[in-house]
Amino acid sequence: MTIHATVAERGIDPGILASVDEFVTLRHDLHRHPELAFKETRTGALVAERLRGYGYTVTTGLAGTGVVGLLRKGSGERRLGLRADMDALPIAEATDLPYRSGTPGTMHACGHDGHTATLLAAAKRLADLDFSGTLTLIFQPAEEIGAGARTLVTKGLFEHFPVDAVFGFHNWPGVPRGQFGFVTGPAMAAVDKAEIRVVGRGGHGASPHETVDPVVAASAIVLALQSIVARNVDPREAAVVSVGAIHGGEASNVIPDSVDLSLTIRSFDPAVRDRLEERVTAITRGVAESYGARAELRYRRGLPALVNHAAETRFARDVALDAFGPGRLEADFKPRMASEDFAYLLEARPGSYLFVGNGDSAPLHSPQYDFDDAILAPAASLWVRLARAFLV
Repeated sequence: MTIHATVAERGIDPGILASVDEFVTLRHDLHRHPELAFKETRTGALVAERLRGYGYTVTTGLAGTGVVGLLRKGSGERRLGLRADMDALPIAEATDLPYRSGTPGTMHACGHDGHTATLLAAAKRLADLDFSGTLTLIFQPAEEIGAGARTLVTKGLFEHFPVDAVFGFHNWPGVPRGQFGFVTGPAMAAVDKAEIRVVGRGGHGASPHETVDPVVAASAIVLALQSIVARNVDPREAAVVSVGAIHGGEASNVIPDSVDLSLTIRSFDPAVRDRLEERVTAITRGVAESYGARAELRYRRGLPALVNHAAETRFARDVALDAFGPGRLEADFKPRMASEDFAYLLEARPGSYLFVGNGDSAPLHSPQYDFDDAILAPAASLWVRLARAFLV
C-alpha cells in the first residue's frame, strides 16, 4: 500500500480499491477549498452532486449547509446512519503541499476533508452493492464550533430521517496508519469554559502597598486551580483544568486594575463535571478575596461527553475484526480528552464513534497537519462492510 491504496490488502473492498484515486483527488480538492462552520456551501453542493449521481435521494439546507443522502434497497426495515463532518478551521496552513489551502487563514487542519471524501467513496460503492434497508448518509456542518450536530438534532434530523443506529469516525494522529480504535462508554470529553476577571485596584509599581494587585491574585488562582484534579476528583476518574490565557497590564511599572483568565475544563462523568464547576467557582472567588480582590466569573457548559453505546461499539468492532483481522485493531485504545459534537447524535440515537490512525502526522489543529490519504481506503471499506452487515 502506497500513499494511495494500489494493491489489495485484507479488508479493503475491491470496489473501493478500484476508485480510491478518484477520492484522493476529491479530498485534495476539498483541502484546497476549505470552508468554515455554516459556510460549507461549495462543499455541500459538491457532496449533493456526487450523491445524486450515485442514485441517492438528496436533501440539502439542513442546519444551513448540511446534506443528507438517502438510499433504500430491498425490503429490510433497518435504518443506518453514517456521518461525516465538512467544516474547516480558522488556521493559516503552513505546509508546502501542492493542494494546500487556497483560502488565506482557513485550512482543513482536522481532516474533515478526508472524512467527507471517505464517506463519499463508501456511498459510491454501496450504491452498486446489495443490502436490505435504508442507508442515511449525514454530511454535517459546523463540528468545529460544536454547533452542527446539535442544530441538526433540534431541527428534527432523526424525525425526518429516522435511524436505528448512527456511526461516525475521526482520524487520529499518533496512532499507526489505518489502525482502528474502539471505545465503549465515554470516548471523548465534555468541555466547559470559564472566563475570569480578577478585579483589584491598580497603581504605581513602585508603591504596591497602595494597590490591590490583581496580578498576584490571578497568579495564586492559577496555582490553586491545579489542586482541583489532584485533590477534588477521584483518582480513578479523568479531568482537566487548564488555564489557556492570562492577560493583564501594559507596562512593567504599572499594576493594572484587573487581570483576565480563560480556562478549559474537561471531564467524562457528569458528577465530576458538576464537581469541577463547583470547585473552580469556589476556589476562584475564595483566593481572590483572600488577596483583597474580587473575582467575576462566567462559567459556560459546552459539549457533553461523547458516550459510545456498548452493543453498537461491539458490532462495529466485530465487523472490523472480521474484515481486517486482530492486527489492525488497537488493543488498548484509550478515551480522548478532546471533544466532539457527535455526542449530540449519540444522545439522540444508539451508535458509536470510531477512530482510525493517521500515522505520525502533525497533531490535529496544527498548521502542519494533513489527512493521510492511505487511510481513506480502509476507512471507506469499513463503512461498506459495516453498512452491509447492519442492513440485512
